[in-house]
Amino acid sequence: MRIVVLVSGSGSNLQAVIDAVAAGTLPVTIAAVGADRPGTGGVRRAAEAGIATFEVDFRKYDERADWNRALTEAVAAHTPDYVVSSGFMRIVDQHFLDRFPNRYLNTHPALLPSFPGAHGVRDALAYGVKVTGCTVMIADAGVDTGPILAQAPVAVLPGDTEETLHERIKVEERRLLIETLTDLAAARSTVGA
Repeated sequence: MRIVVLVSGSGSNLQAVIDAVAAGTLPVTIAAVGADRPGTGGVRRAAEAGIATFEVDFRKYDERADWNRALTEAVAAHTPDYVVSSGFMRIVDQHFLDRFPNRYLNTHPALLPSFPGAHGVRDALAYGVKVTGCTVMIADAGVDTGPILAQAPVAVLPGDTEETLHERIKVEERRLLIETLTDLAAARSTVGA
């Protein structure tokens, strides 16, 4: 199973995927890693691992639709079975989703449908929940509204800050993403059997 991973930041989830592939525990090929801006840690991690990279700099496009089309073509050039949003902080448009129907995975640091959006950890803390977690889903045109594939709970501890809670969520998020990709790869391999 071929994947393209999209990143906007340091690429810690991506590193977990790279490590699992290298260890032989995740049966996928990372065809490429792309970013929405230059200089991301995720692209640097991919390049160091010998993985193809590309950047479609959001700031270089006057129209969001033009950026989405350029991103779509850059991803499609690597013929992925799935596209993985790994800390990718841009919302793609319907053109992108139509090109990769039910094949665009996203992770979110909360138990959806609770606390969607860019501040899931902060919002969970502000609400006072005792348990939050992470979600892996199929991304759709909404904000964190797609079909849920997997979830894992994370307890909110007394004295947790947004940073401490988010770090514990990231550990579960990495594990859950690898588990979900493994399940998807297994399902693809049995379809042709």
